[in-house]
Amino acid sequence: MAEEKKQEVEEELDEVESKETESTEKEAEDIDIPEVSEVEELTNKFNEMEDKFLRARAEIANMSNRNKNEREQLVRYRSKDLGKKLLPAIDNLERALATEVTDDQGASLKKGVEMVLESLTVALKEEGITEIKAEGETFDPNLHQAVQTVPAEDKVKPETIVNVLQKGYQLHDRVLRPAMVIVAQ
Repeated sequence: MAEEKKQEVEEELDEVESKETESTEKEAEDIDIPEVSEVEELTNKFNEMEDKFLRARAEIANMSNRNKNEREQLVRYRSKDLGKKLLPAIDNLERALATEVTDDQGASLKKGVEMVLESLTVALKEEGITEIKAEGETFDPNLHQAVQTVPAEDKVKPETIVNVLQKGYQLHDRVLRPAMVIVAQ
C-alpha cells in the first residue's frame, strides 16, 4: 500500500510537471520574439534619426556662428556710412586751412577751423577710420586710385606715388575712399 501511494504521488508529480512544461511552452509561443530583420530595421531607423539629429544640431551651431559673425561685422563697420558722409566735410576744412590769411581775424578763424578739423579727425580715429598713407609709398591699386602718371625722376622709383590729389581713408581693413594720386612711371 505504501508503494501504491508512492507510485500515485509520483504519477501526480509527473502530470503536474508535464502540465507546467506545456503551459511554459504555450506562454513562450504566445510571446512574439522579434525577428532579426525587425531588429535590424529598428536599428537602421535609430541610426537614421540620430544622423538627422546630429545634422540639425550642427546646422543650428553653424547658424549661430554665422549670426555671431554678422553681428560682430555690423558692430565693427557701423561707422562706414557716417565716415563716408563726413569725408567731404573734412576735405573742405583742409582746403580752408590751405588758404593764406593776412589779418588777425582771418588767423583766429583759421585756428577755429583747425580745431574743428582736429576734433573730427580724433573722432574718426576712435571709430577706426584712418587716413591711407600715400605720398612716397609704392602704388597699391587696392588703396590708391591713379589719376595721372608722370615720368620717374632719378630720385623716385617707378610705381611710387609722387603727389596726392585727394586723401584716402579706410575703416579698419576696408577702404572707404581710395586716395587719388599721381604715380611715377
